Amino acid sequence: MSTTTERTEGTRENRGGLRALYAGNAGSVLSRGLLAARSSTWVVVVSGFFEPVFFLLAMGYGLGTFVGDITLDTGQQISYPAYIAPALLAVSAMNGAVYDSTWNVFFKMHFGKLYQAMMSTSLGPLDVALGEISYALLRGVLYAAGFLTVMQVMGLNQSWTAVLTLPAVLLIAFGFASLGMAITSYMSTFQQMDWINIVMLPMFLFSATFYPLTVYPVPLQWLIQAMPLWHAVELVRNLTIGALDSGTALHVGYFVAMAGLGVILTTRRLRALFLD
Repeated sequence: MSTTTERTEGTRENRGGLRALYAGNAGSVLSRGLLAARSSTWVVVVSGFFEPVFFLLAMGYGLGTFVGDITLDTGQQISYPAYIAPALLAVSAMNGAVYDSTWNVFFKMHFGKLYQAMMSTSLGPLDVALGEISYALLRGVLYAAGFLTVMQVMGLNQSWTAVLTLPAVLLIAFGFASLGMAITSYMSTFQQMDWINIVMLPMFLFSATFYPLTVYPVPLQWLIQAMPLWHAVELVRNLTIGALDSGTALHVGYFVAMAGLGVILTTRRLRALFLD
């Protein structure tokens, strides 16, 4: 037993630079997540698709009958369902990505001891980070693709640029999943995990999801515009109505930076926890 341990440690010590962090086998971590989902949690995964649909029917076609059309900053008028549907699409991608990159990661880290087992093999912390983020990414995109189909059937996509929402949602989910996993790696109790919901709920309600940002005082607008969900909502909404401008590039850049920061923090944290 001691000989095996010495060999594992010696092999890891002989790897330097990037090889100490990445073995090029993140796919095995992703495959493990897919097998686990197929055998035990697929019902939970599928059920998450219906939440934005119910919100769209209740708020868009229920409350929307009293709201009427919404006038955008560009002067374009769209129906209330067409206004909130892109926001719900962005929220769906966020929820799918965050769920798997936070609660599932928390359980695997502190109860399943899964990452400790992975790190005892040739896998590096970057393999684990990319594998788990990719799994969360798939869930976010699955939700988004299903809801985008519902939007198309209901005639809520206002422009051909709506086809670009899928890669946009992929980027959004990547950003939320990578940063979500990074934050979760610093949490050790269920009480701390509740902070995630405390942050997500206000973002969901106030990020121009159900009404324009201009209804808020200017200082509050600045705060909301710093939040990732506002950028996600604006990016998806611009694509579905065909209102592409310089702000679209800003939203994309925001999530590129968010995803990069999340991957770096997650990799460093996993290495500090299980290798150093």
